[in-house]
Amino acid sequence: MSEQSPAILVLEDGRVFEGEAYGAVGETVGEAVFCTGMTGYQETLTDPSYHRQVVVMTAPHIGNTGVNALDMESQRIWAAGFVVRDPAIRPSNWRSQGDLQTSLTEHGVVGISGVDTRALTLHIRDRGAMRAGIFSGQLALESVQSLLARVHAAPQMAGAALAAEVSTQQEYVVEPVGEHRFTVAALDLGIKGSTPALMAERGIRVHVLPAATTFERVRELAPDGLFFSNGPGDPATADSEIDLLRQALEARLPFFGICFGNQLLGRALGLDTYKLPFGHRGMNQPVLDRATGKVAVTSHNHGFAIAWPGGDTTQAVDSAYGAVRVSHVALNDDVVEGIACSDIPAFSVQYHPEAAAGPHDASDLFDRFADLMQSASHEQPSHEGEEGDHA
Repeated sequence: MSEQSPAILVLEDGRVFEGEAYGAVGETVGEAVFCTGMTGYQETLTDPSYHRQVVVMTAPHIGNTGVNALDMESQRIWAAGFVVRDPAIRPSNWRSQGDLQTSLTEHGVVGISGVDTRALTLHIRDRGAMRAGIFSGQLALESVQSLLARVHAAPQMAGAALAAEVSTQQEYVVEPVGEHRFTVAALDLGIKGSTPALMAERGIRVHVLPAATTFERVRELAPDGLFFSNGPGDPATADSEIDLLRQALEARLPFFGICFGNQLLGRALGLDTYKLPFGHRGMNQPVLDRATGKVAVTSHNHGFAIAWPGGDTTQAVDSAYGAVRVSHVALNDDVVEGIACSDIPAFSVQYHPEAAAGPHDASDLFDRFADLMQSASHEQPSHEGEEGDHA
């Protein structure tokens, strides 16, 4: 039985944690990151942004509410590995349709339980995110040096282009709920199911598009706005997506980006991005909205952030598209959590206002996107630019 199989977690710097197999038995390697959410482990596991990452849950008791089809954010589990302290013996919830361990096994996700996740989290926080491997069954009996060599052979997250690996391969449409108000072209860089659902609730027809979509295809849809989703990987690698976004900004097509989409807006505007020491992941991150002065408790999942020129986030900077300002800032560490353009209809946030299992303090940003499209429709009757009619 996998519950009785030995397992070992080996970090890139050589630290080792022993435990028992949880989920599939075998081997997995990825970037070790910690998630501070007390709930929502199923949404976390099925979030494509966790592709190639070994997720450490800081909450000690995981799996107690089981799993169900409705809480899936995508069609599969994307996390490369899963680390927990005390897995539930059996699920107990009226919505449960199965147990987490079985789901991990069915999806081939190698995990480990019985780990001191508090000590592991403190280690990552102090030393920074690093590669890690989980090895169970017979592999767990190999020497630590042999397993450490496997970890060191794995690719790092910096420089990784991963959006195309998690994006949809075929376009699909999410129809609006009730009256159709707007049409949005949404670039799937690792989109979660709750995102188009929240837009649909606001009367938006959402065309979900592959990451490699061109601006010509976007123009053919004649959308009222463009949306870039969350997603995994290094934003510095997303050349084609940034090229698409720059063309949209030049055409004054209203834009809203989340997480990876926020970083890509920054890079499209000429700003740099950098890798955070250990990232923000969880559902309890305080963010200040400078426009309203309100603090929202928000859901995060990002290992990269926008670097603000000069470091003073209270000062706007110039770009090829006009002035840009920091609209939101993280109160824990002053990381840029949102930017807004003053001269074109574009804004983005680093956190997740669509968090299905987390706080909904910031879901009104989708209303703001709708307002932006409404205002643009009054100012500009079409988004065809200077090249004439659509093909």
